[in-house]
Amino acid sequence: MENQSNLNELEQFNKEIRTKALGRMKKRTPQQLSGSWFNDDLLYSGIGKTVYIIVPTPGCSWALGDSGGCTMCSYISDCTLEPVDDNEIFELFKDEFEKYELVGQTAVKIFASGSFLNPLEVSINVRNNILKYLGENEFVSEVIVESRPEYVDESTIDDVFSFLGNKLFEISIGLESSNDFTREEKINKGFSKKDFERVINLINSLKNKYNIKSKAYSLVKPILTNEKEAIDEAIETAKYCGAIGVDRISFTPTTIHRGTLVEQLWRRGAYQPPWIWTTVEIINSVRNEIAIPSFMDTSGFGSRRGPYNCKKCNKELKHRIIDSNLNQSLIEYECDCKGEWKAIVSNADLNKSKTFIRHLPLV
Repeated sequence: MENQSNLNELEQFNKEIRTKALGRMKKRTPQQLSGSWFNDDLLYSGIGKTVYIIVPTPGCSWALGDSGGCTMCSYISDCTLEPVDDNEIFELFKDEFEKYELVGQTAVKIFASGSFLNPLEVSINVRNNILKYLGENEFVSEVIVESRPEYVDESTIDDVFSFLGNKLFEISIGLESSNDFTREEKINKGFSKKDFERVINLINSLKNKYNIKSKAYSLVKPILTNEKEAIDEAIETAKYCGAIGVDRISFTPTTIHRGTLVEQLWRRGAYQPPWIWTTVEIINSVRNEIAIPSFMDTSGFGSRRGPYNCKKCNKELKHRIIDSNLNQSLIEYECDCKGEWKAIVSNADLNKSKTFIRHLPLV
């Protein structure tokens, strides 16, 4: 009962922060919210190109619900918060996709700022049109989407492959942590490991029928977590994912999103994003111990609101991590600031971040 009470208090406070943030948010049109970019990436077939496309949607149902969504995420601010015409979404998707000239096998990663497989966020009509469009393109070999587990079932997967044929389809899920307390009460994720395992087991059971894969996202350093705990939890989460049959794991170091509980704590000096050295330690450890490919997101590295070491090595380590994502290599690098990071990790129980902690109530 105590845990449930704590969770309800967290949801209530999280919802209050979210509601205030949405009230201040400047609304943008679907045209303003759609976007894309084109990068080197490690496909399942090897190093290749990926088109990343942002699809404008009404917004993540979990974030818009009574729980207020996840404590670190503000992607709801990249949504319209109101229905978008199906034809408009599809035409915007095509406009973004057709900006790039594809010459070889290419992956397409679709970001809906929520769950691509939730029909309340991306209608079945839009989803089918996008998948049919990609399924007919000879250069598209892999399609990657994100979804919460409650929207993944066999009938939906059957529908997907009725348009994609034998192309590879990856479902990425934000597990964030294999630690139940962290996932439920620090992140407010709203689903259990049992929910996650159901989807992974389903995907693995369909591999003889379809070219389907899974990926887990793991959050590096949620709130109320020190550097050592962040390292240990990320590694344990990777081991857990490898053990239950997840195909890939992608680590997402916490950055300070506006209008979130994380930002509230950060502004009061009670939270700091992880050191970049922490992300390097995670990558090197996981690649030594886990067989599945692992990736480290470098968004926000070296910025005031993101992972940070020092001005001497921020940029260099960011580029090395990006390269290591492609070739799955270990990262070897030294800098004077590494000694400070080691001291913080060694004395992690005395402090939860790089900043001094002040005891502040959440309400």
